[in-house]
Amino acid sequence: MEEARFYEKLEGKRVRCHLCAHECLIGDGRRGICGVRENRGGVLFSLVYGKSISEAVDPIEKKPLFHFLPGTKTFSIATVGCNFTCLHCQNYSISQLPGDDREIAGERVSPERVVALARQTGCRSIAYTYTEPTIFFEYAMDIAKLASLEGLKNVFVTNGYITPEALRAIGPYLDGANIDLKAFSDEFYRTVCGARLQPVLDSIRLYKELGIWVEVTTLVIPNHNDSEEEISKIARFLADIDPDLPWHVTQFYPTHRLRDQPRTPVKTLERARQIGIEAGLKYVYQGNVPGGGGENTYCPGCGKPVIERFGFMIQRYALEHGRCPACGEPVSGVGL
Repeated sequence: MEEARFYEKLEGKRVRCHLCAHECLIGDGRRGICGVRENRGGVLFSLVYGKSISEAVDPIEKKPLFHFLPGTKTFSIATVGCNFTCLHCQNYSISQLPGDDREIAGERVSPERVVALARQTGCRSIAYTYTEPTIFFEYAMDIAKLASLEGLKNVFVTNGYITPEALRAIGPYLDGANIDLKAFSDEFYRTVCGARLQPVLDSIRLYKELGIWVEVTTLVIPNHNDSEEEISKIARFLADIDPDLPWHVTQFYPTHRLRDQPRTPVKTLERARQIGIEAGLKYVYQGNVPGGGGENTYCPGCGKPVIERFGFMIQRYALEHGRCPACGEPVSGVGL
């Protein structure tokens, strides 16, 4: 165990966690919503420090990050637990694993070992992903510090529910993030995710203010967040922050507790992409639908394809020093 960061001690051996926007009030012997932060005698502990539940070498495009070191590999790592309870979680088998079980699954992997594995496998970055990295903050922070010293980049794949003070603390070691903006409705967040919308919107803004490269993903779910009105609200929000911010509108597959909804029609994603472009976003992508051109990066100046993809693989890379070879227009990103 590792003593948690970002909490305060209260009377009666209670504690208030300030790591994520839930800011759980936790009694002695109890855990927070995430299931992996426990109050023991008035001291809050992280139960997942150094306990990896999943490790893999992935293409960075799988995160998805299309404008961050494209074509490189990232070392992905996760622990069990999440501060959301999404009905459609594709990784529910590990994100919801703690439950009422007192045992925390995972294998001991030290921060030093994670960095060594990343280097041995030829990765350019480490991705804190699969579950929610905020809930294993202490572990991620220590890995990220070591990784930065070794010249590796660090990226969060996150629901954006971190508190500003925690994000500011890890910000100097974070280079990129893909943030889920699951809907533009507080009702959706409350009923489908067990959370609230506003902290996510505030977090996206703060990530950008801190100079972290940001891409946003919206899983488009039929009959839940697929109306043109809602898609338009998301697009305008992102465009107001930064027209260069890439947005991934992604196809939903029935899973977990949301098996009663159909797969997202490709036409819905095509329309969502068009709405994003009309709102002023320069880079909008269709996810989970290989082929068809919705995964390609197009020059914001002349419109010609500069990076062509199929799935998570780059098939053609035409950028020259981050610029379109046809018209010289720069394409935003890190390491392009």
